[in-house]
Amino acid sequence: MGRDTVLKKVLIANRGEIACRVIKTARKLGLRTVAVYSDADASAMHVAMADEAVRIGPAPVAESYLKGDVIIAAARATGADCIHPGYGFLSENPDFVEKVQAAGIRFIGPPASAIRAMGLKDAAKKLMVEAGVPVVPGYHGDNQDAAFLHGQADQIGYPVLIKARAGGGGKGMRKVERSEDFIAGLEGAQREGLASFGDAAVLIEKYVTRPRHIEIQVFGDDHGNAVYLFERDCSLQRRHQKVIEEAPAPGMPPQMRAAMGEAAVKAAKAIGYSGAGTIEFIVDSSDGLRADRFYFMEMNTRLQVEHPVTEMITGEDLVEWQLRVASGEPLPKTQNELRLNGWAFEARIYAEDAPKGFLPATGTLEYLSLPEKTARIDSGIRQGDTITPFYDPMIAKLIVHGPTRAAALSQLAGALENCHIAGSVTNVEFLLALARHPGFVAGGVDTGFIDQNLAELIAQPAPSVTVKAVAALAALGLTEAPKGADPWDRLKGWRLWTAARQFALLEHKDDRFEIAVTDRGGGSYTIEEDGAAHDVRLIGATGNALRLSIDGRTLSADVAGYGNAVTVFLDGQSHSFVLPDRLADETEGDAGGDRIISPMPGLIRLVSTVAGQQVARGDALIVVEAMKMEHTLRSPRDGVIESVFVAVGEQVENGATLIALVPDEKV
Repeated sequence: MGRDTVLKKVLIANRGEIACRVIKTARKLGLRTVAVYSDADASAMHVAMADEAVRIGPAPVAESYLKGDVIIAAARATGADCIHPGYGFLSENPDFVEKVQAAGIRFIGPPASAIRAMGLKDAAKKLMVEAGVPVVPGYHGDNQDAAFLHGQADQIGYPVLIKARAGGGGKGMRKVERSEDFIAGLEGAQREGLASFGDAAVLIEKYVTRPRHIEIQVFGDDHGNAVYLFERDCSLQRRHQKVIEEAPAPGMPPQMRAAMGEAAVKAAKAIGYSGAGTIEFIVDSSDGLRADRFYFMEMNTRLQVEHPVTEMITGEDLVEWQLRVASGEPLPKTQNELRLNGWAFEARIYAEDAPKGFLPATGTLEYLSLPEKTARIDSGIRQGDTITPFYDPMIAKLIVHGPTRAAALSQLAGALENCHIAGSVTNVEFLLALARHPGFVAGGVDTGFIDQNLAELIAQPAPSVTVKAVAALAALGLTEAPKGADPWDRLKGWRLWTAARQFALLEHKDDRFEIAVTDRGGGSYTIEEDGAAHDVRLIGATGNALRLSIDGRTLSADVAGYGNAVTVFLDGQSHSFVLPDRLADETEGDAGGDRIISPMPGLIRLVSTVAGQQVARGDALIVVEAMKMEHTLRSPRDGVIESVFVAVGEQVENGATLIALVPDEKV
């Protein structure tokens, strides 16, 4: 098929947020859309949005979204003349690209040759050296002998970064501080690389001590043109994965922006690039931003998750650019026509538990309220949808734009305050803490910022009296606003001759509270907790939003009740309470520290202990993989392994007992 055909129907070989994003632009351009879905996604948002949808297999990605032949068959069956891969899954698989083209279907992306050139980090860096693009010192060769790699790391000097050569998204990556820790780090990176990309080979690089992750958005066409659409700063990372991105990069000198942009275009032209791509650089910021201190890290030969911040500062629709370039058109604008306007931030909202090491979470989103009037929300999730263990736990991307960095950052914090999600733990409060942190507000943070400030960023304040009061009213069904002065308008809790006194039993994590609520009529209450009384007046209620006064302070809160739980959203914090059954028998849990419990659904990747083995507190005992990331579970204390209940390759549920421990004296 030639590169000058008008596209009419696009199949999106992806799911979730990015599938919905592509559908919106395709519809704007008049293209019909085809969604594909696994059994887990049969009722997903992207399926509902598309003009047509085709089932491609069971929930696991290897049986659905990675089945290239099945996806191509779906395109043929529906008459789709092009396939947009989104990001992840098959987006950077050159074999898939060739099969798509062999089927007479247009691939919305670069040629297979460009993907191959940049697909392996070691080969890509050799190519960049030849093209005159600076690279980080390290070993990028083919020798994968563990002893040899260990020796290379010793020569480079610690700390070093071990990276899966086919990696991306922080997977297959380990920072090693000392020579004696190298082999363990290598084995972990190899396992994760093999599980995520089918390739255990790694490369080793010098770890830059004050690194900033700054990337350049590039675009090429089939007419030999290439441009850069400025930079994005992605330095706020946890577990080597981006959390908040911004554009442009704070403190970026114009001459450095031009140097990085020109290097990125040089890299794209060196491989005959066409379509959207990102050149990622590590910048040594130990002496500020300097034009001689940036190094090529890798190229992502696809659209990036964080592409919306570039769209906001340029006013361009990058998905539209992709579709137009794939149709054979030249780039919509030349380098001189591109302008940088204002500042933009993107925050990635995930179902994950930040205080527990950013463990991915699952659950049904019983309540979902996002600030669509004050921010751009890119999402593939709706209220009532379930976050499953099969896919990335992203809920939404929240994007804001302002005339200055300070203005945009203020908008980001305000929007995050109004992200109200219940039914699964999320990282919203962590993101808000980041947006408000003085170090981030000042600009120029490096990739170690989150780790250095982690305790402060994940601190969780105990629920205040105000929060408990709102939860108690909701638990007792008293959050409906009074209709008027007539007492018959409000019969809940009403008593003849005396004020009604009810009790709400609330459980928050490991604490229980009993709140006494006295209804004084007309929406006024006395709340008693821990011996103190508080005056509460319900002023108004609209849906889940409450306006109330507590001890003379007037405030607004959101409250969501579902099942036997209540979640209160107030001042940018969310507090979830279980409403225990007073009649249920109290049962004792496992003795503290006697069992290793799986903190999530996942796959057992490594068991490094056996029954009868003596272990010390902190020893690594088992590795669980969830959503393609490995999580090491360690011994909570000194003791002896009594039993190991799982084996490598087993799938386990959240809360499953994996290992039992006993004290030394019991053996």
